[in-house]
Amino acid sequence: MVFCLENEVPHRPLRSAMVHFQASEVQQLLHNKFVVILGDSIQRAVYKDLVLLLQKDSLLTVAQLKAKGELSFEQDQLVAGGQLGELHNGTQYREVRQFCSGSGHHLVRFYFLTRVYSEYLEDILEELTYGPAPDLVIINSCLWDLSRYGRYSMESYRENLERVFVRMDQVLPDSCLLVWNMAMPLGERVTGGFLLPELQPLAGSLRRDVVEGNFYSATLAGDHCFDVLDLHFHFRHAVRHRHRDGVHWDQHAHRHLSHLLLAHVADAWGVELPKRDYPPGQPFPPNEFFNYNSTEDFSAPSNLGCGPGVNFVPGPLPPSVSGPVSHGQQRSPVVLRGMSRCVPNSPYHVPRMGGPCRQRLRHSDRLIHTYKLDRRGHSHSGTWPG
Repeated sequence: MVFCLENEVPHRPLRSAMVHFQASEVQQLLHNKFVVILGDSIQRAVYKDLVLLLQKDSLLTVAQLKAKGELSFEQDQLVAGGQLGELHNGTQYREVRQFCSGSGHHLVRFYFLTRVYSEYLEDILEELTYGPAPDLVIINSCLWDLSRYGRYSMESYRENLERVFVRMDQVLPDSCLLVWNMAMPLGERVTGGFLLPELQPLAGSLRRDVVEGNFYSATLAGDHCFDVLDLHFHFRHAVRHRHRDGVHWDQHAHRHLSHLLLAHVADAWGVELPKRDYPPGQPFPPNEFFNYNSTEDFSAPSNLGCGPGVNFVPGPLPPSVSGPVSHGQQRSPVVLRGMSRCVPNSPYHVPRMGGPCRQRLRHSDRLIHTYKLDRRGHSHSGTWPG
């Protein structure tokens, strides 16, 4: 999804959304970067594939994709929740993971969310305030929000989206790039673990609700000058890579997602993308990855009321949450997509159009070593510093 400032030339699109990153290039792109990923099991798989790709050019296994709350995955560490607590499918489930590379130049942290905004998210933001400042935040929460919080879940979701973006504005440093991952398309039959047996009647409408929820989340993210990656669009024809539960995706889909995400980040930071064709034996060439099926076309579901000849009129967006406007922020319905909100002396950053913004101090090369978790901290409550 591309937004641009009013009366400004739109930012040039990526030369190719199908960039194939090698582990060495990901290491270079994320060198001395602190990445925070927040969301559900889909975002946990995003975290896992990124951690794997930072170390080697291989795909996740089926067992790694299915694993939940394990003590360690590919040299990472379970910090809180998961097997350190109780494994369950309730809204109070917690799982915090962290990977720190052997060189100390890559730090990736994951928080499991069951709601886009809550007291728990405030705890997370407090941790990010007092710990190392993130350079990149990747976030999504949708399925749990729309299925586990009562009859008026869509209204609550819209209000919570506004709250979370306001708080992100206030807490994140100006140099931090936030990417909102839109929810991926669901299958016609949904049997994911988040959907309890007594909630199965919601499965039919949830597929439509996700489309509506994506509309609100993308609109509000754009209003707050945050980036949006439309995964619903990118994977709308990738039916054969979705699992039978109608929710989760295979390792090929997640590697494709990682390439899309990293290409977006590289473009946002002004980093030159690798120039080469797909290597022989690639796991998902473009002509095979997308297996079009008209019954699985999510671009305009007729039962949502946005098909040809039908006017889709979504409900009103929630009112803006009162509070101070963050310094350097542009209050406009459209923004320049993919631009950093600060102008540090770094080849990774491109200035965002608008007013002045704070300069965020850069830490030394040993930043991550300073905050590396003590391996003895298995009783960690999930609050930093430990």
